Amino acid sequence: MIALIYKGKRKFNVEDVAVPQISENEFLLKVRAASVCGTDLKIKEFGHFKNPDDKPIILGHEFSGEIVELGKNVRNLSKGMRISIAPNIGCGYCRECISGLTNLCENYEAFGINIDGAFAEFVRVPSRYISQGNIFILPDNITFEEGALIEPLAAAFNGIESAGINLSDIVLIIGAGPMGILNLMLAKLRGAQKVIVSEIIPKRIKIAKKLGADFIINPKKENLKSVLMELTYNRGPDVIITAVSSGKAQEESLDIIARCGRIVFFGGLPRDKDIINFKSNVVHYKQVTVTGTTGSSVVQYKKSLELAASKKIDLNRLISKKFKLSDAEKAFSSAVSPENLKVLFII
Repeated sequence: MIALIYKGKRKFNVEDVAVPQISENEFLLKVRAASVCGTDLKIKEFGHFKNPDDKPIILGHEFSGEIVELGKNVRNLSKGMRISIAPNIGCGYCRECISGLTNLCENYEAFGINIDGAFAEFVRVPSRYISQGNIFILPDNITFEEGALIEPLAAAFNGIESAGINLSDIVLIIGAGPMGILNLMLAKLRGAQKVIVSEIIPKRIKIAKKLGADFIINPKKENLKSVLMELTYNRGPDVIITAVSSGKAQEESLDIIARCGRIVFFGGLPRDKDIINFKSNVVHYKQVTVTGTTGSSVVQYKKSLELAASKKIDLNRLISKKFKLSDAEKAFSSAVSPENLKVLFII
């Protein structure tokens, strides 16, 4: 089979490798669509955070496909089923796992992280994905392409749930990349009074306008705080979601948040730049809630799939370009280009 193999920082090869062999408790998936994630881009550029020895591994954790082979002990699944998979599995016995938060397990595993992922024609699905409930049958009205985007939708769903957005809330989303746009779409669906986007890249400003932002502020051309005060009845945003990998954005969110507001640090920071100047008195005197989210629980993944099936959110609007695995370099170059949101491999 054809697979895209990570072999170290800035080292990728498209190779012909053996189809994975499955045990009696596993199944083999024919990958139909796999999306390039920001995590894949960071691994390519800076090295693998879970693989310091650069052991060859197939990346790709946002995907969907069709079951083509089943181990004899696998129950309730059948050949030909169209599925997507929540990519993180936990140890199964820690406090987080038994609470349903396998994405927060200290010893989690995931496709493309420490298990061969979906930038390949076939992927072996270990038995723990079945036992932990990570396998989801795609409804008939969900395409493989949409199925590959359930994982990023679920991550945004986690952020929106943590923000606790209400009808009267004014929401600021910092960053209009693919995850910022998903947060925008979900905040609108949640019924926020206003959804404001802060973005400096003209092409992404255009995308945010097209996909429903009520107001857009370019902080390079306007004073972010002054404009926000005008738009928020002089109180500041009730909710801020920092959907960028920026310590400065996190710091600034504390200056502009409303009293009793909620801040969600959605975008993680680079490991060597993850310390910010934190104004604790803002949190204290304004009674602000500051939280962060990473990935999603299996329950949130299920809810996101149902939401996509309801067609109240159109994941196709995020798909910018599609490539074959043999065009991996073009795909990764396109994924970092600001005019594109999600880039998919169609396999």
